[in-house]
Amino acid sequence: MPEGQAGTRFPQPYADGVKPLLSLLSAAATAGAPIHWVDLGLTRGIDLGFFTLRWYSLAYLAGIVLGYWHLTRMLRVPGAPMAQRHADDLFFYCTLGIILGGRLGYATFYTGGDTGIPSLWAHPTELLKLWNGGMSFHGGLIGTVLAMAWVSWRGKLDFVRVGDYVSVCVPFGMLFGRLANFVNGELWGKVATGVPWAMVFPDGGPLPRHPSQLYEAALEGFVMMVVMLLLFWKTRARWRKGLLVGVFTFGIALARFIVEFFREPDAQLQEFAMRTGLSMGQWLTVPLILLGLFFVVRALTRRPLGAGEAVAPA
Repeated sequence: MPEGQAGTRFPQPYADGVKPLLSLLSAAATAGAPIHWVDLGLTRGIDLGFFTLRWYSLAYLAGIVLGYWHLTRMLRVPGAPMAQRHADDLFFYCTLGIILGGRLGYATFYTGGDTGIPSLWAHPTELLKLWNGGMSFHGGLIGTVLAMAWVSWRGKLDFVRVGDYVSVCVPFGMLFGRLANFVNGELWGKVATGVPWAMVFPDGGPLPRHPSQLYEAALEGFVMMVVMLLLFWKTRARWRKGLLVGVFTFGIALARFIVEFFREPDAQLQEFAMRTGLSMGQWLTVPLILLGLFFVVRALTRRPLGAGEAVAPA
């Protein structure tokens, strides 16, 4: 057993290769021992020799490409607020918004002040090192909103209706991104006692922790994906301006707020969480919850759009 890791290790053949996660969960429950992340046989990327292609990068790419593909399908049904050329622009600018917004958001919300980490704003060159620190969900969201606003303004489109359509596609990226966090063994949760699926992560110390990345993948990704797809394809929600973006904003923020109770706060913000009673992520989601409720109530109290209205010219 490596030094610093407590608990019983799984025997062979787990150390020889990748085994299904369900088998490990069953074995852990039977043995009463925590699961060790290293026993899952996961790697943090594809080693190309001169460069390691990170799963996190591939997750971003997969989410964006799948979202773009689904958006093109949505534009083929009546009521679309934009044409295919607008979707092409959104693909480009939203990608920039996610990357730039996520990085700048991390510099703004998670460095400087009393965090104990020098502000990245004071060291612009460090902002380019995406592997140093990370990305902020809220920053990426702001970047995406600004990208949609730019495309909407330039194309004379209804910004809220564009948001309705884009919001249906976002959970794809959330699902892949959180699964990538788990594969990377990062952003683990708080210490868990009496939880059969608790895991010991390589950089998380010897105690078992909540696999909060999987919680987020389930709530922010899978659940929201099912909800948004059903609303769009099985109801007339797309005819109620702002309803889809409202449900998405409320749902994704509420999911994040809940998961933050199990997620370990960033090391530099643990004192902030203890002092305020909520983590930085939770404080940042409160306005989103209220904004989502506003859009939902407004959409349900207004007359729905008629077929053919607000359709962008081809």
